[in-house]
Amino acid sequence: MERFPLKSSVSKMGTTYQSVYKKGTNGGRHGDEDTVDITTGPREVPTTPTSHGTFQLYDHGRPSNASANSYIAQYFSTSTGDAVIFTGMQGDTDEIPGIGQYDDFHTIDWQRDIARDRMRHRYIVKKRQDSIWNLIKGAHDAWSGWVCVLLVGVCTGVVAGVIDIGASWMTDLKFGICPQAFWFNREQCCWSNDEITFDHGNCSQWMTWAQLFGESKEGVGAYIISYLFYIVWALLFAALSASLVRMFAPYACGSGIPEIKTILSGFIIRGYLGKWTLIIKVVGLILSVSSGLSLGKEGPMVHIASCLGNILSYLFPKYGRNEAKKREILSAAAAAGVSVAFGAPIGGVLFSLEEVSYYFPLKTLWRSFFCALIAAFILRSINPFGNEHSVLFFVEYNKPWIFFELIPFVGLGIIGGCIATIFIKANIYWCRYRKYSKLGQYPVTEVLVVTLVTAIIAYPNPYTRMNTSQLIYLLFNQCGISNSDPLCDYNRNFTDVNKAIEKAAAGPGVYQAIWLLMLALVLKLVMTVFTFGIKVPCGLFIPSLALGAIAGRIVGIGVEQLAYKYPKIWLFSGECSTGDDCITPGLYAMVGAAAVLGGVTRMTVSLVVIMFELTGGVRYIVPLMAAAMASKWVGDALGRQGIYDAHIALNGYPFLDSKDEFQHTSLAADVMQPKRNETLSVITQDSMTVDDVETLLKETEHNGYPVVVSKESQYLVGFVLRRDLNLAIANARRTVEGITGQSVVVFAGSPQQGVMSPPQLMLSRILDMAPITVTDQTPMETVVDMFRKLGLRQTLVTHNGRLLGVITKKDVLRHVKQMDNEDPNSVLFN
Repeated sequence: MERFPLKSSVSKMGTTYQSVYKKGTNGGRHGDEDTVDITTGPREVPTTPTSHGTFQLYDHGRPSNASANSYIAQYFSTSTGDAVIFTGMQGDTDEIPGIGQYDDFHTIDWQRDIARDRMRHRYIVKKRQDSIWNLIKGAHDAWSGWVCVLLVGVCTGVVAGVIDIGASWMTDLKFGICPQAFWFNREQCCWSNDEITFDHGNCSQWMTWAQLFGESKEGVGAYIISYLFYIVWALLFAALSASLVRMFAPYACGSGIPEIKTILSGFIIRGYLGKWTLIIKVVGLILSVSSGLSLGKEGPMVHIASCLGNILSYLFPKYGRNEAKKREILSAAAAAGVSVAFGAPIGGVLFSLEEVSYYFPLKTLWRSFFCALIAAFILRSINPFGNEHSVLFFVEYNKPWIFFELIPFVGLGIIGGCIATIFIKANIYWCRYRKYSKLGQYPVTEVLVVTLVTAIIAYPNPYTRMNTSQLIYLLFNQCGISNSDPLCDYNRNFTDVNKAIEKAAAGPGVYQAIWLLMLALVLKLVMTVFTFGIKVPCGLFIPSLALGAIAGRIVGIGVEQLAYKYPKIWLFSGECSTGDDCITPGLYAMVGAAAVLGGVTRMTVSLVVIMFELTGGVRYIVPLMAAAMASKWVGDALGRQGIYDAHIALNGYPFLDSKDEFQHTSLAADVMQPKRNETLSVITQDSMTVDDVETLLKETEHNGYPVVVSKESQYLVGFVLRRDLNLAIANARRTVEGITGQSVVVFAGSPQQGVMSPPQLMLSRILDMAPITVTDQTPMETVVDMFRKLGLRQTLVTHNGRLLGVITKKDVLRHVKQMDNEDPNSVLFN
């Protein structure tokens, strides 16, 4: 039988790999291999990524029969510890431990998993009439999904509250401390002294680091001390975050949304949603947000919620043992993550539907809605922001927008699309450079350098020094009587309390603020390019919103001053001629924020809903929609992919995007493996011995094998998975008397009559007798649609009933890349 080399993995029906993490890549001992166990599933497979965020794969070959059997026997002893009896035709396939599970870095078979769940459900319904106990078990099975998403929502809300409180306190720690109660942040410190309002200067209880060292609040000495403490705290937080990620949970870095999308599409990454990843992601996220890096906590909250969903699903075997069903819980968890990140439960559900989830039936929609609701309710009860609002940037606008403002709103959409495209292209270029250069071997050093540069250039500018969430809130805000920020330095007359705030000329403070904001826009854009992708937990939502809000506020001030200077021109003559304040610059900041975030992520519906939930500005849905659509159109015109899809492609994850169209005219025969006139690895239904099957398993590395009538007459009988074959044969050798290497393996039909020595091994239970098949003349457009919509792992290619070859998901992905003139070898996994 032909043995396919590792490089030509196109010709495999999905290769079994073992992932090995070399310590040398992360600054440890070179040439020394080690594994890190960070999984939570019933079978823990040690895997870790390399330092550049993708995976390094090694083919160790198959072990000898004896070592393979000892490996499987060891697996049995660690997975359940129970004695297993397998006679071939009795009992259910679940009696063999591991049947129905998947290896690491493999694609799940949605059809098989959903069919298994339907069979299990039918069995439970049938047994319901037998006894009260079975009735209770049936009821438990029916409501276990709701209980699971309830627990996910509660835990996500609690964890989000802890992150918000911790990040708020540690962010303020860079500027000073509350001597009476060091665990208070600046706002709480002032509240404790009954000071209702506070500024940087007028809170007597809060002490800056300069004051603690005996300096005054102002002056050169105070500035230098504050500057140094800001840098030292930032470096300390970032170093701690990067070190925790490198030592304990390499999967905890980054945003996590590209990987969550891949996992929800049916890919297995053991440990990515494990308990260690969860713990380190939470702690590392608090530290990295507090360090002042240009990142947000919203994307990682989706990863954290999905970790909770994965861990809690194991309390319910219906979800824990079925990968397709588990993804329903993960979709609901992703919705809860966005819900608590922004205080936007409806937006969270739509985000899960539009951006993250691959399979989203109506039942999952209801459960996601319930999960997001519970998470938002728990977070509101914790009240981490210390006010009555659960949303992040609550604004109170009562001014209606004017029809002509749609022109600058669409203009902001175009600007947002351009900023987003620059960011995506620059970030992907830098991440690719990091991946293939020596820089990727020093992740902690890179984090420290980025943090140091960010802190040094951020502190002098008040708009980059402050917390990014505070900056966005400031830009969204409307100028009132009590605002002392330079952005509100207008020459207004506030003596008449009965009169609305009139239009006024901008003072020198506004012009100074505009220059500082323009500088902040450039600095934040550059720093976010280098920050997104470093080895700390980091999200992209808040930096994107900040970039858009800065651009929007500048445009808003420009339009406002235009209306003040030329109130009689036809554009403004209707609404702005009365002298009232007709233009709201804060609204432009809100629209600009939506434009840049929409351009970066390519979200539309969920983005608009998140924005009006985020700000409470329901009457501004049309401006937000106009900007989001303009931004998406510009982004799609300048570059096909959003940031998450671009990172999926960069890392080579096997993700078939349902939004892409397959425009080529190839046929199934052009893509199937092996090609015509090449040998196809098959198993016959009743004429191969155990030794023959084990030799085939040793010499080939496919994930599964077609079962045919005979080698001469290759009419298709069914399909059997490599993993199931290994488990069943090893289990039979241990538990069934008389099984030897000469025993005939029978997959279909009845056992041969008469005295048989040695006994036959019946494996009909593990044979899929209804595999998905296509003919060799089926257009690849149809095949790709089948893989997307049915969630196939592989399909068999036949001609007049005779088997010709196999098409796996990996083959489809490679073919799509080849047709698009991209490198087909960038698809790393099965």
